[in-house]
Amino acid sequence: MRSDLGKGSLVLGGLAMAFAALGAGAALAQEGQPYEWQTRFTPPATNIMAQVIWFENFTLWFIIPITALVLVLLAWCIWRYRESANPIPSRTSHNTLVEVIWTLGPVLVLIAIAIPSFQLLTLQYTPPREPELTVKVIGNQWNWDYEYQTEAPVSFNSAILNDDSGRAALGKGDLSAYPRLLAVDNELVLPVNTVIRVLLTSNDVIHNWTVPAFGYRHDAVPGRITELWFEPFKEGLFYGQCSELCGKDHAYMPVGIRVVTQDQYNRWLAAAGTDLSGANRALMAEIEAAAQVAAAD
Repeated sequence: MRSDLGKGSLVLGGLAMAFAALGAGAALAQEGQPYEWQTRFTPPATNIMAQVIWFENFTLWFIIPITALVLVLLAWCIWRYRESANPIPSRTSHNTLVEVIWTLGPVLVLIAIAIPSFQLLTLQYTPPREPELTVKVIGNQWNWDYEYQTEAPVSFNSAILNDDSGRAALGKGDLSAYPRLLAVDNELVLPVNTVIRVLLTSNDVIHNWTVPAFGYRHDAVPGRITELWFEPFKEGLFYGQCSELCGKDHAYMPVGIRVVTQDQYNRWLAAAGTDLSGANRALMAEIEAAAQVAAAD
């Protein structure tokens, strides 16, 4: 059963990634954050989100024609059967052909939508292989704690970046890369092309860990652990927010994730256990240097 679902998911995933790549060009400079005049989803950073975007476009092929058809039928009925043109209304109560069509049509539409919908739902709970990294995410009023479940555990707090003093101290003055109300002091650093398991919970009230580019939006419930997984397929800085009304500072509880190469992640993890600030600065400097070299080429 899982093998068949896996094959179907691979086909759906390939179509999804191809379609999403065509529509992502408008926001390449700011892939992991909202951009001005945005009307579509955030460009995907995981296969799950790519499939979500494909599925949304797929359903539009049903929604738009159905909406147009209903609108035309309503307009036609209003015009054809208005009182001035039809003073003696029909007393017809049944039409077998019409009743078969309006019963069978929606059933076929629902079946066509349900098949890829169930494939996507199954894939969200079925990682392609055993997770290679586990991170525990804990929601607080109003910040996040991250705990890496590694041989030498690393844990730290991530809170909204202070505009007054935090930017200069952390070297995050570039608003295009570290936008106001979304940038954080310590990003969750993850390796690219790695299956990552997230254990999600809360210390106080219900929070919600939402990362649009990853295609996940999960509640963090006190006393309960929720499990999810994702596999980022590209590097970058991705933002999200708490999406559950969790108190007076709910609007100031962003999520920041930095996806890097495996080597960069290994060096960061080795240093973060003893000097988190130094590890972050070294990682940022390494990424900036690599970007400058790429731009020069």
